[in-house]
Amino acid sequence: MEAVLFDLGKVLLDWDPRYFYRPFFADERALEHFVHRVVAPEWILEMDAGKPAARAIEERARLFPQHAALIALWPRGWPSMLRGEIAASVAILAELRSRGHRLYALTNFSTETFPVARERHSFLAWFEDIVVSGEHGLVKPDPRIYRLAIERCRLEPARTVFVDDSPANVAAGAEAGLHSLRFTAPETLRTELVALGML
Repeated sequence: MEAVLFDLGKVLLDWDPRYFYRPFFADERALEHFVHRVVAPEWILEMDAGKPAARAIEERARLFPQHAALIALWPRGWPSMLRGEIAASVAILAELRSRGHRLYALTNFSTETFPVARERHSFLAWFEDIVVSGEHGLVKPDPRIYRLAIERCRLEPARTVFVDDSPANVAAGAEAGLHSLRFTAPETLRTELVALGML
């Protein structure tokens, strides 16, 4: 193995809409309904695929008019959803870097919000390249974005470890020929990378 292709959100970056929206709800059940049904993962993916937030918010507010005011807070609240780095994961990234491994990232991220993450987190400069879904109108697990990353980053799939927290994304990475690992915790990732001789 010579390279590692990292997902960012929930692997290296601690991001969750709950961090911003929790104070607006009286109980966790109502919050979970809002996160799963209103500002739902499939809606977020639309922005990660390049849809402007203003249009996504307008469309979502028409579907859920009772939550229109909260949906409209999305751009203002997004920086609070990004709590910070996952320190133990970034420590692994630093060790991989010190050992001379090639480092890349493939992330589902809106082009409107990615600059916030890049400005806050200096470790993002450690990557030789970061493929951001919003720049290409493609999101994981679409096979095309894996092909794009492999070509653009000049990766040899069989010698590249792909790390992602989503089972669907991990499966798609494996289909693309990458040695795919599902991220569940930094300690588990470290054990897997040690077994591969990378740490």
